[in-house]
Amino acid sequence: MLTVNIADCFAERDGLAIQSILNEAIVNSTALYDYEPRNLKVVTAWLDQKIGLGWPVRGAYDAADRLVGFATFGPFRPQPAYKYTVEHSVYIDQSCRGQGVGHALMTDLIKQAQQRQLHVMVGCIDAANEVSIHLHEKLGFQHSGTIQQAGFKFGRWLDAAFYQKTLSTPPHPCDG
Repeated sequence: MLTVNIADCFAERDGLAIQSILNEAIVNSTALYDYEPRNLKVVTAWLDQKIGLGWPVRGAYDAADRLVGFATFGPFRPQPAYKYTVEHSVYIDQSCRGQGVGHALMTDLIKQAQQRQLHVMVGCIDAANEVSIHLHEKLGFQHSGTIQQAGFKFGRWLDAAFYQKTLSTPPHPCDG
């Protein structure tokens, strides 16, 4: 297991590392249903917007203070009745996968959601991504449905599986 420190990410410090992690996933996997790598300007604008809107972007840093993974969440849908539900993402540097980094980031992200009085966390995972599915199930996420052939990448149809975790927060939800 790799020992990591979990902390907030910032564009100036982490933009290049986040870009590298995302682009490796875009080019080599179905973890992202994108076709083209993202340029640094797009990545830093996305990161600045997430942080500016108050959404967490949490990084896992190794002993050398190198970003080896990150996780975030944001709105599930724009309608106000979804205010207690978020959709999350977690991405790990290819050299650090299988070393507990994803577990550490997701555990932190769940705590972030509870502190914000959220109720449901949703992850959309490529149905063939057994490692991510196992991680989510280990953390108490349950399969809540699959959209068959939702994406097309690498010459094949991809199924998008949704996993959710229902939190005990907030104690007193309200309309409006």
